[in-house]
Amino acid sequence: MTTAAVTLERSRLRRRGQVYVALAAVAWSSAGVLQRQLTLDTPTQVFGRAVFASTALLAYVAVVERGRVVRAFRSVGLAGIGVALCVATASAGFIGALNNTSVARVLFILALAPVLAALMARVTLGERITRVTLAAMALALVGVALMLGAPGEGSLAGDGLSFLVALAFAASIVITRARRDVSMAPAACLSQAILVVAFAPFAAVGDIGGGDIGWLAALGIGQVGLGFVLFAVGARLIPAAQAGLITLLEVVLGPFWVWLALDERPSTLTLVGGVVVIVAIVIQTRATPPIRAPERNSL
Repeated sequence: MTTAAVTLERSRLRRRGQVYVALAAVAWSSAGVLQRQLTLDTPTQVFGRAVFASTALLAYVAVVERGRVVRAFRSVGLAGIGVALCVATASAGFIGALNNTSVARVLFILALAPVLAALMARVTLGERITRVTLAAMALALVGVALMLGAPGEGSLAGDGLSFLVALAFAASIVITRARRDVSMAPAACLSQAILVVAFAPFAAVGDIGGGDIGWLAALGIGQVGLGFVLFAVGARLIPAAQAGLITLLEVVLGPFWVWLALDERPSTLTLVGGVVVIVAIVIQTRATPPIRAPERNSL
């Protein structure tokens, strides 16, 4: 294969990874508008969503691996267990953070995830942090700050949990990137199974009505399940810093879906900040050089 052909193939894989991670962020951004339809308490929501998500992800693994489910789970090894624990920690920590501080402050601290992912990938994987990457991350933080306005006063518990969520999510990105030779879809399934077990004692299952089941299914299968499948594939194909930056689309699109579905118009600063974040993402994705193709990259 010629050098030009290799370069073209690597570029194709990089673009594919960017699209998958962007689509994952789109799926995750539907959480706000879907959860608005539920009347359940937080533990019941997390439990119900995780039940549907773990079931959907298990079915996905079974289909893709042609029934060799056990082998698929074994293939992720300790790295997969690490991803599962990180994702479960991030999911549970996010709920805890929201209970201790404002949504704006939580989201602002979570916007540090790309920075943390870049630093961790630099130390563990040797991925270079370019000036363009640093500029894009700084611009994205400015955009998030504009969107959210003044994050408000925090609390030690709220800020600590928010930082833990950002750190856990960044770690999951880096581990997925490090083990790009295997699919981390089984790890995503395991993370949701962990949440089912953890929240089952606190869930009021009897309060779940017929309408709630539909919304929980949409959250579990679409928002969580599909989101993590797309992310597990895309994060293997692009640098950790870039994957983290693209996921900030979730912060941008969340208010947009609420605006369309529930007619809650975001402020002008929210719209301006969203544009700034998108510009930062575009700068980073267009400037990233081609990367080495993974050994295995199929959905």
